[in-house]
Amino acid sequence: MPKIVDPEQRRRMVADAVYAVVARDGLQAATLRNVADEAGLAIGSVRHYFTDHEELMIFAVQELGRRVGERVWAHAERLLGDSGGSRADRRCRTEELLAEFLPLDDLRRDEMLLRHTFTTAARTRQSLLIHAEALQQTLDELVQRTLQGAQEAGGLPTDLDVEVESVRLRALLDGLGLQAVMFPGRFPPSLLREVLRRHLDSLVAAPDGAAG
Repeated sequence: MPKIVDPEQRRRMVADAVYAVVARDGLQAATLRNVADEAGLAIGSVRHYFTDHEELMIFAVQELGRRVGERVWAHAERLLGDSGGSRADRRCRTEELLAEFLPLDDLRRDEMLLRHTFTTAARTRQSLLIHAEALQQTLDELVQRTLQGAQEAGGLPTDLDVEVESVRLRALLDGLGLQAVMFPGRFPPSLLREVLRRHLDSLVAAPDGAAG
């Protein structure tokens, strides 16, 4: 009896192969042939699910956005939906949520590398641009919602411009992440966490305040 293949599962397996090739050898190496070899499939099997290289790349960006978004938004919902605990506890959870944007382990390091790679490629590949923008927008909204939640809980000044501070925080996280991916020896996880912690401290106005 022939084995039943779940098409969506197979497409995601091929996306995993794209990520492995891109992380190791760069986007230019993610040809249909190389991706098929990485996935242990015949190139005809890959073409069965993706008509061409462009469709494969678009799906890879969309799938990356789905994975990152689901993981981080689930974390955010736990934080934003829980009004209990002390201010210090909430601050700690806020910091942990924002740390999801930093390459503190292999999973987040690979995600950061892939996000930057696809976003850079989208500058000259219009077919990727709308999908790269959607991924960035998801992360922008999450940071802004996190700061809004901290402000509503009394952990940030009421006159803080959350929109501007969200942009500033995203720039900080992206800059730190890129530096850490490029030069991991100079930017260990402990340093990344300390920079994030000090930035959150800088958002607090009163001496008895605390971000988050």
